[in-house]
Amino acid sequence: MQLLNHLQESIGNFKDRNCFFIQGQFYTYQAFAQSVSRIRKSIEKNTSNAENIIGLIANDDLETYASIIACWFECKAYVPISPETPVDRNQKIIDQAHIKTILNSGEPLLFNDVRFIETKKLPLLAIDLVPKKVAEEDLAYLLFTSGTTGMPKGVPISFKNVDGFTEAFWNIGFKLNEEDRCLQMFELTFDLSVMSYLIPLLKGACIYTIPKDKIKYSYIYELMEEQHLTFALMVPSILHYLRPYLDEIDLPAMRYSLFCGEALPLDVTKEWQKCLPNAAIYNVYGPTEDTIFCTHYLYSNSNNHKSRNGILSIGKAMDNTYTIIIDENNHILPAGESGQLCLGGVQLTPGYWYNDEKNQEAFFKLNYNNQEERFYKTGDLCVCDAEGDILYLGRLDYQTKIQGFRVELSEIEFHVKSFLEKNNAVAVALVDNIGNTELGLIIESKPFPLEPLQEFMKSRMPQYMIPRKITFTEVFPLNTNGKTDRKKLELLFL
Repeated sequence: MQLLNHLQESIGNFKDRNCFFIQGQFYTYQAFAQSVSRIRKSIEKNTSNAENIIGLIANDDLETYASIIACWFECKAYVPISPETPVDRNQKIIDQAHIKTILNSGEPLLFNDVRFIETKKLPLLAIDLVPKKVAEEDLAYLLFTSGTTGMPKGVPISFKNVDGFTEAFWNIGFKLNEEDRCLQMFELTFDLSVMSYLIPLLKGACIYTIPKDKIKYSYIYELMEEQHLTFALMVPSILHYLRPYLDEIDLPAMRYSLFCGEALPLDVTKEWQKCLPNAAIYNVYGPTEDTIFCTHYLYSNSNNHKSRNGILSIGKAMDNTYTIIIDENNHILPAGESGQLCLGGVQLTPGYWYNDEKNQEAFFKLNYNNQEERFYKTGDLCVCDAEGDILYLGRLDYQTKIQGFRVELSEIEFHVKSFLEKNNAVAVALVDNIGNTELGLIIESKPFPLEPLQEFMKSRMPQYMIPRKITFTEVFPLNTNGKTDRKKLELLFL
């Protein structure tokens, strides 16, 4: 387990270089090391050895990122908590994770039975970057994603998982150093943020974050252009927003452009490539359960790129990850036959947080390469070609991604139905006129004023989960199986 030692060396070796660019201000690795040191000392002073999970209010400042590394150096896992998310939902996360201590660098928040460490008010101390010894199975972070019952679902990731990811990432062939300038566009509640801060920190590079009060896609473009960014991981929806301006965008400094979190359309990738004359473009894929991402595909400048239905291939497995396509009986399918993509290997989560029922559904064991391996069912319909590249065909269930965040449509329905009491409701994923996914809601009822429902949803769900389009129908159509015909309901928005 060399991950934390590598972080210690990198932070210590590049003390005079810029570490973060936040809200228009640069911070050096020296300033970062000082912040890490005083936060970890407060963690050590205010928590017991048994308290191995710490809450973290996900603000956009130096102290928040320093809190992550401070937790790790103290052999603690962090649980990011969004200050924009409804209090009730955050309290459920706090209760599930048994959080007793929360690190916060921003405005005071009120939660039950927790102590707060105000990280901006801690005194300066001598720098201490020597990490405590961690075991492979110790948790690095615990993320909560959308759950089907209205209860957020916990995904724990161990240091072994993160270490496996970083090793596999470098083995792809990425060459980063202290001269690189790297984008971090994700909220810390989204696992792609982990790569976006961790990989640059390991190489002494500078990390550029996105202020929460800015229009994300326009700020990203300005940041890339003005600060000459060289490395960026983004969700494909950013390209759809930028598409009207692609003829004007010229980013010669960009060396690596990665996309993850949603299906990557081939047509807009071709247009984006013209903006990056010196960059390698990668489509990477992976659910939270398999630590950030676990497959990769290098976009070719020629016409030999692989795609299906206009969606770029997600490529092959990274090192120490296993990918298989199975049928409904968990039998491995040969190349050319479509089925559910399943993942195994070193990056795979130990299992959902205290959720045996969900673990039984999502994980299974199989004899693979002459030994028993554990696999995760992604719910993604895929096919593998003869050369081993995976092509994404769509979802097997009613899960979708909005701005890269995974959303269970059934969770939206759960909350809406709890407000409606007797009326039925169906949430659907739609594609808007620029190619992004948005949410629609159909209510089985005569029309009524929507303001009370909209306010209720805001109190129960993050903003990205709230449907932007709502319509009514008096009777839901049924299919031949007697089930609600979701496809016909989607037509109501045309």
